[in-house]
Amino acid sequence: MFGSVMFHFMRWKVFIACSFLLFAFGAKAKPVPQKFERSTFYAVMKSGDVTAIDNEIEVLKELPTAEEEGYEGALLMKKAGLMKKPKDRLKYFKEGRIKLETALINDNNNTEFHFLRLAVQEHAPKIVRYRSDIPKDKALVIKNFKNLPLPAQRAILDYCSTSKVLHKEDFSLRERE
Repeated sequence: MFGSVMFHFMRWKVFIACSFLLFAFGAKAKPVPQKFERSTFYAVMKSGDVTAIDNEIEVLKELPTAEEEGYEGALLMKKAGLMKKPKDRLKYFKEGRIKLETALINDNNNTEFHFLRLAVQEHAPKIVRYRSDIPKDKALVIKNFKNLPLPAQRAILDYCSTSKVLHKEDFSLRERE
């Protein structure tokens, strides 16, 4: 009888230990990665939330390298403006600039990346000397606006309300042509 009680006691100990391990490892399981959505990307770009930017960069890792670099570069430059330490600002800005420019070299016809560069350049501090492509990017964005995905078009029109370079009228004139 004592052996039978001891056997059941040991089974319960094993059951409790296994349950604890499953709970502990289950609690640390990574969440299922999200799928990239342009509307979410542009909301994050507009938000100025560093945590949201970092999370969106993780989502971008699922994209092909060429696309990932362009979007990630823009997010990193946005993040740079939110950093408190000048050293961090410069680090993220340089890293983002390299990624976005590399994406544009690999796909110079990507209008969305030209828009992102224009938006970054318009707000970049003069000290980083990153403003030379604004007229070219503006012309390309206006010319190819209708070919962009709808979330990108919405983001551009939304951006026009605060931009000194792009204006909603630029796109209404294109509609008449």
